[in-house]
Amino acid sequence: MAKTYNNLYPKLCSYENLMLAFKKARKRKTLKPYVIEFERDLENNIGQLQKELATETYRPAPLKTFTIRDPKTRIISKSHFRDRIVHHAICNIIEPIFQNTFIYDSFANQKGKGVHSALKRFDKFKRKVSKNNTKPCWVLKADIRHYFDTVDQEILIRIISRKIKDEKLINLIRKILTNHCSKEPGKGMPLGNLTSQFFANVYLNELDYFVKHKLKAKYYLRYVDDFVILGNSKLELAANQGKINKFLETQLKVMLHPEKCGIKCLSSGISLLGFRVFYHYKLLRKSNFRKFGQKFACFKKRYLAKTIDFGRFRGFLNGWLGYIIYASTYKLRSRIYGELRFLTN
Repeated sequence: MAKTYNNLYPKLCSYENLMLAFKKARKRKTLKPYVIEFERDLENNIGQLQKELATETYRPAPLKTFTIRDPKTRIISKSHFRDRIVHHAICNIIEPIFQNTFIYDSFANQKGKGVHSALKRFDKFKRKVSKNNTKPCWVLKADIRHYFDTVDQEILIRIISRKIKDEKLINLIRKILTNHCSKEPGKGMPLGNLTSQFFANVYLNELDYFVKHKLKAKYYLRYVDDFVILGNSKLELAANQGKINKFLETQLKVMLHPEKCGIKCLSSGISLLGFRVFYHYKLLRKSNFRKFGQKFACFKKRYLAKTIDFGRFRGFLNGWLGYIIYASTYKLRSRIYGELRFLTN
């Protein structure tokens, strides 16, 4: 029988946990006015938050929403700073419990993992499946249609409740979820919340177990709601795609994106995590190339106008260079370094 956890709420409400949550919430935001304001009377603010949580009178503030386009349009929901402290406090307590249940090949929002780890794992899979490029390697590439908007909150609560038997903690999680004003009541999680990122993995961990243990798919990996399965048989992958869609619709009330799911031979390249991946090399997707060009021009203009310092400009470049180094981008990187030298001479 799976281990369950109770009496977690006092740990969540503890002063030590809330202070740790505050430190995590302010990371890389120490100069933001709302952080400075909260820190000005830190002990009282943490104490008040602790009291509200302990007496179950805590209510999250309404989310602020805004639209970003980079390159696709997404609606981001921003929580009040004190609510972000609560999100960290929740994750501090329950993340270690669920972390051990996640499969090895889940790569999003976990320490020591990420895009590059997922790409390395994919490279290992493609070599094994293709027998070092001596056999055809087929790839089922799929993602879930409007994933964050369509997560069923009651199903998510039910999944969490299998391990968490503390009703006060479950009620707090429910408050966080229902604070999101979705198009359909009882559906969705706010894109941008720390808890949403974590719950996204908890929810699709059900899919991971189905694919790995029911379908016996050996070469499977997932990054948030994007996932791939590699194999030598196109027919077998097509059959698995149908079974996966049925499982998602019946068990999790979500569905595969009809326009973003397909099976391709690796020799023709597949789109994966911002790259176009082939057997021997990777290319940066054109949309990401354009995105970088636009941001580079913007940062360069701000640097020349002296509205940002060189450290900020270099920080932006280091982030992008660390990302694109995994693709065949030698000429692009050489051009960037050349322009950087020109600007600083």
